[in-house]
Amino acid sequence: MKKIEAIIRPTKLEELKQALNDLEVRGMTIYNVMGRGLQKDVKQYYRGQEVSVDLFSKVKVEIVCRDHWLEKIIATILKVCSTGSIGDGKIFVYPVDEIIRISSRERGDSAL
Repeated sequence: MKKIEAIIRPTKLEELKQALNDLEVRGMTIYNVMGRGLQKDVKQYYRGQEVSVDLFSKVKVEIVCRDHWLEKIIATILKVCSTGSIGDGKIFVYPVDEIIRISSRERGDSAL
């Protein structure tokens, strides 16, 4: 099993949720996060003062899947979330050793 963490633009979340739903991928956890990478800071004005903004709003999507679903899910994230511009985000993949469903105590694949 694998855990996919995708940091994406907030404007792409609804489209990604729909595309994953079309794949019948429903289990996910969503976080609102702030971050920075290659994007340069942006000058903005707040109460007449110029401020430099270098942390940007992003959405973190976490999905745990069986190994054979990994490439389909990654391809979907890339297709939906890529604009070709700096700031599109990143995808991280981690191994998952164990899953336990709390309510039934099921373990492994059946706990997904």
